[in-house]
Amino acid sequence: MKKRIFLLLICAGCTIGCTSRSERSGAADREYWIASMLRITDPVLRHTAEGTLKETMPYESPDTLHKRRDFSYLEALGRTLCGIAPWLKLEGETDPRQAEYRLLARRALTNAVDPAHPDYMTFDHGNQPLVDAAYLAQGLLRAPKQLWEELDAPAQEHLATALRQTRTIRPGETNWLLFASMVEAALLDLTGECDTARMRYGVDRFMNDFYKGDGMYGDGKNFHMDYYNSYVIHPMLLDVMTVMERHGLEPRENLRTEQRRHTRYAAILERMIAPDGTYPVLGRSITACRIGSFHALAQSALLHALSDELSPAQVRCGMTAVLQRQFGGDDNFDEAGWLRVGFFGKQQAAMAENYVNTGSLYHCATFFLPLGLPADDPFWSGEFAPWTGLKAWSGEPVAGDHALKK
Repeated sequence: MKKRIFLLLICAGCTIGCTSRSERSGAADREYWIASMLRITDPVLRHTAEGTLKETMPYESPDTLHKRRDFSYLEALGRTLCGIAPWLKLEGETDPRQAEYRLLARRALTNAVDPAHPDYMTFDHGNQPLVDAAYLAQGLLRAPKQLWEELDAPAQEHLATALRQTRTIRPGETNWLLFASMVEAALLDLTGECDTARMRYGVDRFMNDFYKGDGMYGDGKNFHMDYYNSYVIHPMLLDVMTVMERHGLEPRENLRTEQRRHTRYAAILERMIAPDGTYPVLGRSITACRIGSFHALAQSALLHALSDELSPAQVRCGMTAVLQRQFGGDDNFDEAGWLRVGFFGKQQAAMAENYVNTGSLYHCATFFLPLGLPADDPFWSGEFAPWTGLKAWSGEPVAGDHALKK
């Protein structure tokens, strides 16, 4: 299977790389995205499904004492499912790989939350499990039928119990508040029960106290020039508020306010893509997330919530350029196919924070959310269109950029 995925990736990459921009098709882009996503996520899903994740997943980290190793497995699985879920959810997909990975995902989930299984993951001590239980919860919300409804009753009970165990973890007044909110939102939507106060608190703090303007929130009271608005804040805030509004717990106008801010921030991310597919290397966790820096843009495309000046096709083309640039070489992976710590290849010593480890790296799967759109969606079916950076640096007309007023 690993060899098959790698060959598909090479073939798809060659097709794109050897084709001029004007000739490259959305179908070729989509195949390249799928092959890339499966190359990245296959080791996590396959080993967890087979019960061999803890035996096989390496632990590469500046944390030489391996203090975070016990948490790294949930980091890998939660982030993987968060990104791959929309593709697993997609109905009418003709790709035979989808059925295989749906099954792998359910088996992986079942094993990860079974206290009697060797690959049972840590949810109930330390602080880190709250982070990755939240990514896991977001994945469940993005594919509830495939990742919740089709689990058997014991697995559902184990999963709900595991999520509830994170209530013992008190988040700080940062983006971590939204991890607690996300877990409770998933419990509400999937089981009908949640800690409403814990869910609401993070939403209220960000909406009422942490907004800084022009579609960007502080990471708590302070603003940080990094990608946490994309890694966590906008994607989780929007999904939590959507659940709350659906259950009558949040006014629709508040949700619309966040939708406007989200759309604006996604437009800013699109403008960060340079003509060659590079983008600014900014802030914390850049070696953990790589292309996960575009989580919010990917979500905006998935939800058909792009700003009016952005065509879906130009976003696809810009993001494809990023994917090619980031993963164009093999130095991002070890010999067994696991991601390596680094930004462009292996750069652990110079760039990575102490908390970054092999499990953290699978946040990059959130880039692939638009694969939840069918092949005939304008995101995939549109002809090649230059993204804003490419148009501007080619001398083509580009609409002026203006801040969101509120």
